[in-house]
Amino acid sequence: MSLSSNQSEQMFEVVVNQEGQYSIWPANKPVPDGWSKAGKHDGKEQCLEFIREVWTDMRPLSLRA
Repeated sequence: MSLSSNQSEQMFEVVVNQEGQYSIWPANKPVPDGWSKAGKHDGKEQCLEFIREVWTDMRPLSLRA
């Protein structure tokens, strides 16, 4: 199954919560409570690559020493 051109062109925001956990969120929707924009607005794959580069410690901040 292939993605429609609309899905492949959808824009996302990289978001981060207070525990330093990252995710992507559709750019056309409000960022959910508890999350804030992390400064990356792009296509899905570019946002996921950004997360791979910056989120190197998967542990929540509250568990890091």
